[in-house]
Amino acid sequence: MSTEENNKDAADPADDPFAGWAEALEEQKRDDKPADAEQGGPLSGEPVRPFSGSGDAPVNDINMVLDIPVQLSVELGRTKVPIKYILQLAQGSVVELDALAGEPMDVLVNGYLIAQGEVVVVNDKFGIRLTDVVTPSERLRRVSRG
Repeated sequence: MSTEENNKDAADPADDPFAGWAEALEEQKRDDKPADAEQGGPLSGEPVRPFSGSGDAPVNDINMVLDIPVQLSVELGRTKVPIKYILQLAQGSVVELDALAGEPMDVLVNGYLIAQGEVVVVNDKFGIRLTDVVTPSERLRRVSRG
């Protein structure tokens, strides 16, 4: 396709699949201008004020993340074994772990340690009773390092 044909196609809004998006973006820019001018920001020329936690700032922002599902897992222990051992595993095989019997188990959320606990049985199902919870500041420190 030649350059002239490309320019011709781009100029014809009926053939442009992104024409509707461009219109929507322009409309959004027009609608957002007054809000940006009131609060300061890129369209007003004023610096953006940091969130201070007071005033009319939305307090319910945390509610947006409360329903996000995360993977919670309990780790009994770990071990390193050669691949040939993995290939020999069969029903009834026992894998020795580095954790001792009665030792607290790690509770992980998306792979990050958040607590330790002990196994309990409730209505014929296993559960875990938390015995030590990592402080929120320590959790943030570990996530930022990882």
